[in-house]
Amino acid sequence: MIQPPNIKQGDTIGLVCPAGSIPIEKVQNCIQTLEKWGYQVQLGKTVGGKKDAFSATDAERALDVQSMLDDENIKAILCARGGYGMSRIVNELNFSKFNAHPKWVIGFSDITVLHAALQKQNCMSIHGPMAGAFNKGEPGEKFILSLRDCLEGKVSQYQASAHVLNALGKVKAPMIGGNLCMIAHLIGSKNALDSKEKILFIEDVSEYHYNIDRLMIQCKNAGLFENCKGIIVGGFTDMKDNASDFGATAHEIIGAHISNLAIPICFDFPISHGLENVAVKQGQTYLLEVHDKGADLKEMGG
Repeated sequence: MIQPPNIKQGDTIGLVCPAGSIPIEKVQNCIQTLEKWGYQVQLGKTVGGKKDAFSATDAERALDVQSMLDDENIKAILCARGGYGMSRIVNELNFSKFNAHPKWVIGFSDITVLHAALQKQNCMSIHGPMAGAFNKGEPGEKFILSLRDCLEGKVSQYQASAHVLNALGKVKAPMIGGNLCMIAHLIGSKNALDSKEKILFIEDVSEYHYNIDRLMIQCKNAGLFENCKGIIVGGFTDMKDNASDFGATAHEIIGAHISNLAIPICFDFPISHGLENVAVKQGQTYLLEVHDKGADLKEMGG
């Protein structure tokens, strides 16, 4: 896959809201930190805006994203937040100028839809912290620093603790994934994820336990897990009901659907909507090793 160039001191990062809205005051720490790191920041017209459930109208959001995709002076695009709305505009985007001058696109949650579209352009992107993560103080520092490392080309290596549901093993393969709800949402569309021969990672937030079960059934029935080389299960945070209401935790529900796969599986990895959310490159090759003491994930390239 195409890997966009690493960014360097003085480069410009565009900040845009392609889906939900975020108040301008909540992006100030992000702007200040990026500038402290030595980057320039260009705000999109959608940052700080609000139109119903979105940052702007569909047309305005599409135009804002398009202008940043096309602008050769912008070396990376950081989505300020997810929310909902990317799937309403993704098919309006034209990637011809982007493909001539690829750049890193960063985000998670609803931005899974944009990552999926970039996979179809054969281009890597970064699933990682957005503007809100820059407001979490010292406990969240290592996670936003993982984003800087990704952007600057440093090799990523992460660990997770042992988990009772883990399936031991070792695999080297490209990695893709994102928000489970969005992955299921994309099934049947032109941007549906192709997980064949890849490590798939999933996470989600604010779901009912029964809906996690339904999403997993949809993905399983669509064959998403059949030819995976490995699966990473991240955080499933802020659930809307208690595990006792369904009879199993989110991880137990997921485990029941994939435990029959003869591949390495890691649970409770630090990819989530919560504090623990490391930056990983969509489409990059990683080495995943799940062992009795936990799991290691190392960027390999190539």
